[in-house]
Formats: sequence, C-alpha cells, structure tokens
Amino acid sequence: MEIDWIPGMEGLLLKELPEFLRYSKPDDPSFKYLLETAQAADNVSHIIIHTFEELEAKLVKEIKSIFPNIYTVGPLQLHLNQITKMETKNLDLDCYSLRKEEPECVQWLQSKEPNSVVYVNFGSIAVMSLQELLEFGWGLVNSNLYFLWIIRTDLVDGEPVVLPQELKEAMSEKGFVGSWCSQEEVLNHPAVGGFLTHGGWGSIIESLSAGVPMVCWPFSGDQQINCRQMCKEWEVSMEIERNVKRDEVEKLVRVLMEGEEGERMRKKAMEWKKTAETAVAANGSSCFDIEKLADTIINL
Repeated sequence: MEIDWIPGMEGLLLKELPEFLRYSKPDDPSFKYLLETAQAADNVSHIIIHTFEELEAKLVKEIKSIFPNIYTVGPLQLHLNQITKMETKNLDLDCYSLRKEEPECVQWLQSKEPNSVVYVNFGSIAVMSLQELLEFGWGLVNSNLYFLWIIRTDLVDGEPVVLPQELKEAMSEKGFVGSWCSQEEVLNHPAVGGFLTHGGWGSIIESLSAGVPMVCWPFSGDQQINCRQMCKEWEVSMEIERNVKRDEVEKLVRVLMEGEEGERMRKKAMEWKKTAETAVAANGSSCFDIEKLADTIINL
C-alpha cells in the first residue's frame, strides 16, 4: 500500500514505515514517546538536525515550511576533520566512543587489498537471535570474502555470544572479529569496500562520508525508513530481508563487493561523499547553518 500523505516522502510504502507506527496501539510507550516528542517540537524555537541539506532536500524544505529555524549541521565527523591539531591540542575529538575501541581491527586491515573487505557492524544497541547471528556468520564465510565483524558481547538477545567451533574455525580463515572499533577510521580505510549495517542514522552518515556502499538489515526504530532512503533515494544500498538467511547474505555481499550493481553503488556513494564534503566546506550548506546557529546563540 502506498502512503501519499507524508510531505517530501512520495512513493513511500506502508511496509517501509517504522514498525511501531504500523503495529503499535495508542498506549504503546514507543508511540507515546514519539507523539510527545513531535508535539514538543511546537514549543522549541530552533531545531538542529544531523544531516546535510543536499541529502534530504525535499524533506528539509517541507520541515522548514513548518519550523523555519532548522539547522542541518552534518556530517559532524567531517567538521571535526577540518579542525587543526593546534586548535584541538587540549581536546580529545578523535575518540568519542562510549565503548573501548580495539586498534587490532585497523591493524588487521593494513595487509588487505583496496576494496577487498566487508565491514560488519550492527551498532551499539541492536540485538539479534543466535540463529540470526549464525546465518550472518555462515553467509559471510560462504561468500569467500574478507570481512571485519564487530560482535558486541550483548549482540545476541538474552544470552552470551557462543559460536559453534566449526563456524569459529571457518570465520578465522578470512575474517577478523572484534568487540568494538573506531568506525570512522575503519570506514575510511582503503581496504574496506562495503558495509553490512543495521541502518542506524549515525552509521549511514559515517558511511556516506567515507564513500562506502552498504547492505542494510534494519532492526528497529527509524532503520526501516533509513533503509528505504538508502536503497531508493540515494542508491547506495541493498536490503536484507528481516528473516535473514545465509544464502541471501552470501549473495548480497558478493554483489556489493564484486558485482556491477555494487560498483554502481560505490560510484554513487563517492558522489555523496563529495557532496558531504562540499556541505561542510566554507560557504557550504552545513557550514552556513552552523555559523548562523552560532550567531543566533551569541545574540540571544
């Protein structure tokens, strides 16, 4: 069913809306929270969004027609990259992760050829069943591609991550498993050619900033609609079905890394990278909005 009443989201299908909007009852906590958040927006004078205007031009235009004081300030990492070491000598802006990052992940990448590694990370809060973890594991192994997989200790819902010995041995041949890493550094490493992600907003922005195409397995929240935008609007991703199967994982990561479709998405991702860099450069849309926001704060 096509949804035709959301401004700036023409052609949206019902199944592409977040699950809590499709299935929740009015008294559902998630639905109530989002409703209250939307209502609270009427009472704020300024709204800051971590995006860049060119990426979501239609949506930004529609929101500005309702809330004029909208500031698109992303990608934030690219802003940080522009700050010189002299300006940040007393600040630690290179690492802002709440988890301990393992440098071994990047060290492992050093020996790999350009665009030869699939980076796999499902974010900081997404969880899956053990069976889903096994499907991803065997799919990656069967692809016969190098992969760097971040497996958090709490990635499996309700139980510790215990991989069968057979899978652990198979994964060790071409894979490297860590518990956390510097995602920006990994995505910008020449060896990384694709990103298997849950489609969280931070991961999307970081991947586009690095020019890396994706395969998306949306888990919850905004990730389903994010995945829709990645696949249909920005043309940088393919979607894995919610009921994940190893054959599909194998097929899609191979297409991502070796197929013509993957190459087309890689070129598109590089175009978005250049657009993002332009947005944060002097006189770019995000740079302009940050300066305007700063002036507004100073003059309050």
